[in-house]
Amino acid sequence: MQIRLDPNSELQLYKQLANQLIEFIAKGELKNGDTLPAVRAMATDLGINVSTVSKSYHELEEKGLIELKPKAKAVIIGGQKRELEETEVEKVENALKPIMAEAFARGFEKEQITSLFQRILKQWK
Repeated sequence: MQIRLDPNSELQLYKQLANQLIEFIAKGELKNGDTLPAVRAMATDLGINVSTVSKSYHELEEKGLIELKPKAKAVIIGGQKRELEETEVEKVENALKPIMAEAFARGFEKEQITSLFQRILKQWK
């Protein structure tokens, strides 16, 4: 698992970290039951502030992808096949809508968006 953060990106470091960890879960590189490094260890490895890693981990916990245990490492609980709750489907749909609207506003055709979506899907399980 190689994490690359870009301090020059418009995206905040905690969000970059959270997004990359989500991708590792989606690709199966991090599996249900795996543990993430302790917050302090991850911060040291990446050369970033402990609070940045903590914020990333808490975001993943809010999304239901990891479980944080006091004085223990974060445990992956996402990535498993299960029946989705309607609220989870709505959250993903609401997140996708503005992205798709932007693509249409930029002049993408439906076929181009579908092709792009399929290309991205091939990266994951």
